[in-house]
Amino acid sequence: MREEEKIAAGILFCPTDPELKAIKLKTHNLNVDFNVLHEDEKEKRWEILGQMLGEIGEGSFLQGPITFHYGKHTKIGKRTFINFNFTVQDDASVVIGDHCDIGPNVTIVTPLHPMLSNERRALCDKDGNVKRLCYAKPVTIGNGCWICANVTICPGVTIGENTVIGAGSVVTEDIPAGSFAAGVPCRVIRALTEKDSMKYKPEILADNKVEWE
Repeated sequence: MREEEKIAAGILFCPTDPELKAIKLKTHNLNVDFNVLHEDEKEKRWEILGQMLGEIGEGSFLQGPITFHYGKHTKIGKRTFINFNFTVQDDASVVIGDHCDIGPNVTIVTPLHPMLSNERRALCDKDGNVKRLCYAKPVTIGNGCWICANVTICPGVTIGENTVIGAGSVVTEDIPAGSFAAGVPCRVIRALTEKDSMKYKPEILADNKVEWE
């Protein structure tokens, strides 16, 4: 079994495997290429994202700077906005839905290491070779989510559709759809309801309207 197949299977893999190192080097260089471009160099930026990511949907925008680890393991849906300093350690799969808003300094991590320090330093593979091994769990963010500034999303987490994660949260467990959740660790505070509509905040809505076609 190839090391990338081990990642997908959720079992221990060797991050220094030559095939994995080649993927990461290519992606790390593409990060640099993207980050030196000006914001209005849209075609060049989009071309780099197409080379780096597993998928990116029409109308999505990454402000930059960005840092992807593998890149190809990340899929971003349509019309999703991602603000400054977005970091994705996508050893395992990362899926971000359509119409999401992601604030500045958001970090998504998928890899995990043994808890015991001696096992972090080395384990033996099936042939008795001593290697540094880790494993990874996928992260999924549903459609229509707002992930506020300085949020960290940990391995194995699924965030349901139309959920808001408050600023500074550390998300260690799944969050159900339609929730407002926040904290360290992140916990559901309440369900989002029709009462959260801007039409109930006329002092902020001003002369704008909620209804649209």
